[in-house]
Amino acid sequence: MNFLWKTFLGQIIMTFLISMVPIIELRGALPVATGAGLQWYIALPVAIIGNIVPVPFIIIFIKAIFAWMRSANGFFGKIVDRLEKKAFSKRATIDKYGPWGLWLFVAIPLPGTGAWTGALIAALLDIPLKKSFPAIAVGVLTAGIIMAFVSYGAAALIF
Repeated sequence: MNFLWKTFLGQIIMTFLISMVPIIELRGALPVATGAGLQWYIALPVAIIGNIVPVPFIIIFIKAIFAWMRSANGFFGKIVDRLEKKAFSKRATIDKYGPWGLWLFVAIPLPGTGAWTGALIAALLDIPLKKSFPAIAVGVLTAGIIMAFVSYGAAALIF
């Protein structure tokens, strides 16, 4: 895969793919794109789009996937239990603030937050796609702007 980093198109593809990976997401894709020499005005929209692509699929299909994982193996069931526990631990905030709570959760670029976890929370708390997707998308946009400032520096974004 190293050969992909040597071309402009390859850098775009790798930034997009890295931003789709759970846990790493856009928070990891932008620093990597910076290191590869990709300009912020290209890397930022590519990472945002890549991070948002899995969201509707997670919201729609995660319950069925979790049910299958529980029935397939005890090990997977433990993983599902841990993920559900994490999602339900955010219930009070989401119930209190609604979509704003989901936005804030996704927007804060810290480990364990992000589009994947936000989509998981939305699915498990039965927040409809048409309410949760915009909040998650704006959260990804906010996190992207924050990470662009961190990765590229404020001066690079302004000048």
